Amino acid sequence: MDFDLSDDQLALRDTARKLLDDLASATQVRAFTETDAAYDARLWTAMAEQGWLAVGLPEDAGGLGGGMVEPAMLVEEIGRRAAPVPLASTTVAAGACARGGYAIDLDRYLAGGWLGCVAWSRQADAVTAEQDGSGWVLTGRADPTPYATVADVAVVPAQTEGGASLFAVDLVASGRPAREPAMDVTRPVSWLRFDRAPATRLGDAAHVEAVLDRGACLASFEMLGGARAVLERSVEYAKDRVQFNRPIGSFQAVKHRCADMLVDVEGMHSSAYWAAWAIGAADPDASIAASTAKIWCSDASQRVMASGLQVHGGIGFTWEHDLHFFLKRAQLDQMTFGNASYHRARLGATLRARVEAGVSVV
Repeated sequence: MDFDLSDDQLALRDTARKLLDDLASATQVRAFTETDAAYDARLWTAMAEQGWLAVGLPEDAGGLGGGMVEPAMLVEEIGRRAAPVPLASTTVAAGACARGGYAIDLDRYLAGGWLGCVAWSRQADAVTAEQDGSGWVLTGRADPTPYATVADVAVVPAQTEGGASLFAVDLVASGRPAREPAMDVTRPVSWLRFDRAPATRLGDAAHVEAVLDRGACLASFEMLGGARAVLERSVEYAKDRVQFNRPIGSFQAVKHRCADMLVDVEGMHSSAYWAAWAIGAADPDASIAASTAKIWCSDASQRVMASGLQVHGGIGFTWEHDLHFFLKRAQLDQMTFGNASYHRARLGATLRARVEAGVSVV
């Protein structure tokens, strides 16, 4: 079986890297963090012009129907530079709206003028929904949500009397939340509070699980990109930094750190791409793959970031060094769409149900 990327996928990745090299260098990202902007509008517009927003949208909704691998590759490259753009959240939200029959302005979306966010909560009943006449209203508070301050629509899982369901909330009509202080300065985070907020039902528990799979997958790819960037920077630093008249990379302790980082990054790569393939192919194991990727990438990302700090020594702990952008971004990604503990419990419940049903788990 050929696990390599296709020629079209490789061309997409190369084009993405060129755009990000031009518009999302370390200097440009640092300059952005010193502004009050929620995202880099120039970079976002350039992505839209290259068709990035169409890649993950189903063909029957006006997109290119590229499956999950293609948008995931783009998110990986964004994570590799800590680029301040809402591609992951908007891709998941737009896809959920399309599958749920919620109409969005396609031309505006493809031009980068429509943004979405996903108000995911680890606690299933953090947000509840009830019918109000012919519609629905939401009550409760979701977990901290990236890009809610600028999103047009929030996709929200909520608990109903009949179980979990997925909803869309028009934030333009109901009001966007204020930005909250956060360690990750590359993107805004907010609390989304609902007090009988009008909502449109997108689907049942299966739609909720689909959003969780996609969100966990893209969060894993963003962590993968960030971890790969930290590995590369750490190796280069170990070659250049000299102590006792020798590059520190020649010392065994540093070599072992870098080797462990490489093992973690390659494991992240394998699990994340399995999840993207499984989701795109509608494989029965898609949820297993997504949770596996989120578990592995969350744990491995934490280890890679810690080792990167150790290799860089004192300079790595300073605000002036770019390492902290990746560290803090990874910390948010580790919690987004459920942390490793959440997905271990989800994975265990899924496999237990298979065992009890007499179905193979391998």
